[in-house]
Amino acid sequence: MAEQRRPARKPGRPAAGRSGPGYAERLKAQRKQGAREREAALAKARAEHRRSARLTSRAAVLVLVLAVLAVSYASSLRAYLQQRQSIAALEQQIGQRNDAIADLQREKARWQDPSYVRQQARERFGYVQRGETPFVAVDGDGNPLDASVELSDPSRVEDPDRREWFQEVWDSVKLAGDPPTRVQVPRPEIDPPKEDLAP
Repeated sequence: MAEQRRPARKPGRPAAGRSGPGYAERLKAQRKQGAREREAALAKARAEHRRSARLTSRAAVLVLVLAVLAVSYASSLRAYLQQRQSIAALEQQIGQRNDAIADLQREKARWQDPSYVRQQARERFGYVQRGETPFVAVDGDGNPLDASVELSDPSRVEDPDRREWFQEVWDSVKLAGDPPTRVQVPRPEIDPPKEDLAP
């Protein structure tokens, strides 16, 4: 393959395309084009910067508004919860009062019954019907017993002096194993209890 040769340039004459009025205009146009591109890029960067700054300020304003709303709604929510708690307590109190009113109405209806009135007069005041004989239970000092006091069944009361046979046998075994060294002499005269001497 043969080597291609460029046409030789005449001395003193510039290369084609690098000089002359056409080259200067092209160079000027290229510079203007580059300047326009730089200005466009700079304008685009400034617009993006402004947009991001606007977004940041908008976000800050939005966060501030949300914080104010949260604080105001938190106080409102707290007041609402306190009111609900107060309402629940009052409703419970109303229910208790209604129950008390119902009990009192039942008590009032019972007092309208003549047999219930007779029973209460008998229990509270000791009233009796004509022909009945009342009895009053008294304690050891002669004071009447309350209605709340219950008398014990005489068949269930144990005699303190009564002892079982095996207790007697065991006491005699203990006494035989350890006899007393000193025997008490019986007193010649027995004094009566002081209660019997009182007039």
